Amino acid sequence: MAAPRAPETADDNPGGKPPREGYRSLLTGSRDMRRDHAIARDTWFAALAVDRKGDLLFELEVLLKGLACFANPRNHPGPPRRTAIVTVDFKEALRIARDGLARCNMIARTLLGEQERAFIFQRYLEHATTEDSARSRIARAASSQETPEDSLVALRHAFTHTIEVCDALLRQDRVSFRTFYAVLGLVQREVARNSFFNPIRALEFRPEFDRLKSKEVYELVQSVPGDEAHRLVALAILSLFRNLRYLSLIDAIAATGQPLRAMLVLAALRSDARALTSHLRSHAGGLLAGSYERELFSVSSRGLLTRYESLLAEGHRLLGIKAALEGIAAKLRLELRRAFERELPAVEAPTPRHDLEPRLRAATESLRPSVQSTILFLCKALGARLDVHFVFDDLAAKREVGERLRRDVWMFAQIVRGFAAKAAVVRAPDRGDRWASVDGFRFVQEFLGYFRAMGYPLLRANDYPRFDQFIAAMSSLEETDLVDPARLQTAFTECEQFYSFLMDLFESIGRREELAGTPFDRRAAAEALRLYLGDMR
Repeated sequence: MAAPRAPETADDNPGGKPPREGYRSLLTGSRDMRRDHAIARDTWFAALAVDRKGDLLFELEVLLKGLACFANPRNHPGPPRRTAIVTVDFKEALRIARDGLARCNMIARTLLGEQERAFIFQRYLEHATTEDSARSRIARAASSQETPEDSLVALRHAFTHTIEVCDALLRQDRVSFRTFYAVLGLVQREVARNSFFNPIRALEFRPEFDRLKSKEVYELVQSVPGDEAHRLVALAILSLFRNLRYLSLIDAIAATGQPLRAMLVLAALRSDARALTSHLRSHAGGLLAGSYERELFSVSSRGLLTRYESLLAEGHRLLGIKAALEGIAAKLRLELRRAFERELPAVEAPTPRHDLEPRLRAATESLRPSVQSTILFLCKALGARLDVHFVFDDLAAKREVGERLRRDVWMFAQIVRGFAAKAAVVRAPDRGDRWASVDGFRFVQEFLGYFRAMGYPLLRANDYPRFDQFIAAMSSLEETDLVDPARLQTAFTECEQFYSFLMDLFESIGRREELAGTPFDRRAAAEALRLYLGDMR
């Protein structure tokens, strides 16, 4: 299933309104590119007469970013390593990088068209020239990057030499991490120096393929009041749609018969997702609070009387956005960790192609509805009731999102039931030993972690009638380090009612038209719950 495709040219926005600064700057200014270079690149891309040019350019830039991210073993799939990194053989990882370099060269050849002849002639001169001065002039000409074509030729030139180095290293019995990292370090430096094709920066976007296509989602992002809130929401939405496109590219690569190359896309996906979740968890609260503080202090003392209700409502709205963004960060982090560590094989363990392709597809099929449901939840948290068809261009998305929602509802219902069972047997500690309750309080802290990652989106997105009471009960538990019997009893009562709501919701989701005839796989859901709980500990 394909992710929503952005227009191949930077035409007008779907909403028909000029974009606000936050959204516009993310699309056009998040990549460190000179203004004249950006104009030249847009002109070159618009005039490019190549089939599927948007898809090819996207694949090229994701592979360039993936090669840089792949140098960091933290972005490799597979279970956590139990041995020191110096003992690991990176020969298979270097083979994957070599394949990615070759694919980048092939795409560059296609995008260059007739300009490819200039590169071939240049390579001929390099080998035919014997004078050092002539070689120096050729090298200087190769490093000139006044046009996008020059930059593509520069990549072709550097990557061709790097592939030859990789081929020599791959004939060795073993490749150490230092050697592997050194090779990709050279690749990263070459990409970082490229004037027109340098996508290494985290959370960067391009109008060629990141512009929002859905009119409803675009207008929702436009309508978010407050500059900081608008920029944060735009960043989250653009990043989540970029993640969907990564998943579609992984499926496309897996179908080519060269599935190992998808490891580079996975590295870019994990790096970008980690950057997004870290930014939202670390900065969302401070940025929103700073924006609210500036607005509050700009109001005169007399104006406070007339604007009290609107300022109070604005504060509650920003709290809701903060909770939604932090919930998105927690859920995305857990879903990616589960997929990378549980569903995908380790890079250093060679996996047969006939086995790797279905595992890649299983991972993308697991991650895609999670990302889609996260987008829908954020839209709902912002006050928009958008149907799946308004957000995604694929009819199968509604069924997949419905199946994931049903699974998540069942999973969190079991977590709520487990918390309620533990809370029912907890007894207040003796007054003489208040510290004895610290260990007993651990299950409460664990439940609060589960709630932030999974429960809050379910609570907010499904119009739970006791939303305020449940949030108040959870907040009261966060305010103490010891078990307070009264607060715990309130939370227990709210959890019992929430469990009943979740089970009713579970049954109603199963009766939806898109899930008609689709039985609930309780065993798979139980296995997912077990892995989820293990990842959270």
